Amino acid sequence: MSTQATTAGPAAVAHGLNGTGTAEPAAAGEIVDLRARIDAIDATLIDLWKERAEISRQVGATRVASGGTRLVLAREREILDRFRNELGVDGTQLALLILRAGRGPL
Repeated sequence: MSTQATTAGPAAVAHGLNGTGTAEPAAAGEIVDLRARIDAIDATLIDLWKERAEISRQVGATRVASGGTRLVLAREREILDRFRNELGVDGTQLALLILRAGRGPL
């Protein structure tokens, strides 16, 4: 059995334990746990994004099939305002992406 210590190169040190960016074991463990929670949230957001886009497509198809317009601009403005009020400028950008996912590009 070898008792030689292994040394990490500069790249390994820069990435830290488990790619956390820190060599401190307690901090690295906390970062790994927090990233796991972020990954779970991301998975939920992706599922919700897909669900919302499908529902939005159904709304549009139902509206057009009944003789209505493809878009209801007042509704889009309401959504944009809600996201901007809650999240600021980034909220507006997010809302635009969400709207496009459901109705397609203008």
